[in-house]
Amino acid sequence: AVIFDFDGTLVDTMGGFADLAADIMHRRFGTEARVARRRYLETSGLPFRQQLEIMYPNDSRNDDASAEFEAAKQESFFSETFGEDVKSTIEQLRERGYLVMVSSNNRQELVDRFVAREPDVKFHEVLGARANFFKGQDHFNYIREKFGIGEDEMVFVGDSLKDAERALSSHVRFVGKLGTFGRTDFESQFPGVPTISSLSELTKVFQ
Repeated sequence: AVIFDFDGTLVDTMGGFADLAADIMHRRFGTEARVARRRYLETSGLPFRQQLEIMYPNDSRNDDASAEFEAAKQESFFSETFGEDVKSTIEQLRERGYLVMVSSNNRQELVDRFVAREPDVKFHEVLGARANFFKGQDHFNYIREKFGIGEDEMVFVGDSLKDAERALSSHVRFVGKLGTFGRTDFESQFPGVPTISSLSELTKVFQ
């Protein structure tokens, strides 16, 4: 199974999300916008509410800030589409016999709506966030149990350091998609982890 993170991996939403988060953090918490944007990216890969808790522990403003972010980000989210590189890579992986899946911390209904608009891109499973079910161990366990495959038969492709951390801590192999973080960022924290600049490079990595 090849399991893809969504934002920043399959769709180029991270820049817009980072700008939005930085604006909210600046207005609500007084954090300098440049610093807020950097801190958002450093903790990306987690739901925004969890990111806020890391950055502003036990702050009573976190719930309202998270609600504003989740409501406002939908405009940016649905303005994106899958690129040709994504479409061709998914098709090639399916032709080679791989199970191809999505694992996202976006709400399940949002990811379902996005994928439904893209009938040419077919996934075997689309997993989003819902109550007590999040990207990482929850999704990996679900895939293992439903499809009868082990962690050693899964590869998770993501763009954040948190993605790498979650995959490797679950004994799932990881490939880093460059963009949100650079090659040196991944290599310094996770030596030996392969990285790609575009999804079309995946087939070479697997070979």
